[in-house]
Amino acid sequence: MIAQLATPLDSRLGTEVQKRPAVARPKKGGDGDGGLIEALRRGEPAAAEQLIATYGARAYRLAIRITGNGQDAEEVVQDALWAVVRKIDTFRGDAAFGSWLYRIVANAAYAKVRRSRRTDLSLDEVLPAFDEQGRHVEFMADWSPCVDDPGVQAELRTALTSAIDDLPAAYRAALVLRDVEGLSHLEIAQALSISLANAKSRVHRARLFVRKRLDAMNVPSQIA
Repeated sequence: MIAQLATPLDSRLGTEVQKRPAVARPKKGGDGDGGLIEALRRGEPAAAEQLIATYGARAYRLAIRITGNGQDAEEVVQDALWAVVRKIDTFRGDAAFGSWLYRIVANAAYAKVRRSRRTDLSLDEVLPAFDEQGRHVEFMADWSPCVDDPGVQAELRTALTSAIDDLPAAYRAALVLRDVEGLSHLEIAQALSISLANAKSRVHRARLFVRKRLDAMNVPSQIA
């Protein structure tokens, strides 16, 4: 997918980067993307290619989980990465560059979802029930011992993808950023422009939803 969109995207980004005047900026510490940031700010010709190579696949994983559509996700990634180049001078380093970029991708994907008027499932209607002590009222099978069984992996992968796709867009984004991209809760909060508590809640509730869906699908089927 990234190879397919790289050529038109690289053309758009390369043109934008080369039009930018070189601007000297002090480097901020603590961000492993410092070299990429400075290259974009200086308008280096290879900066667009480096941006795509570093973040293209990651941006697509987030975009497709929010939009649920490959074509929409590709459009989101192209628009978002182009916006990163155009807005690079607004990046102040208050958060990690990756978190800033994910925020742009997520906002573009949410806008795409709103335009398509996709109806999300109400999470409260399908989350597991809890008693007053915070324990699950319903039995939830522990299927984790079976995940290394080759006979189960394909079934589990399909069911997991389906369960994640059924999440509301905001919860899909939080889950993907945490469990696929490996961001911390703080980085997720920064990327999605939400509070730290909200980020933790979305990840937790999304995991509960997915687990309940897997239980309902009886995956893995070998578990009683």
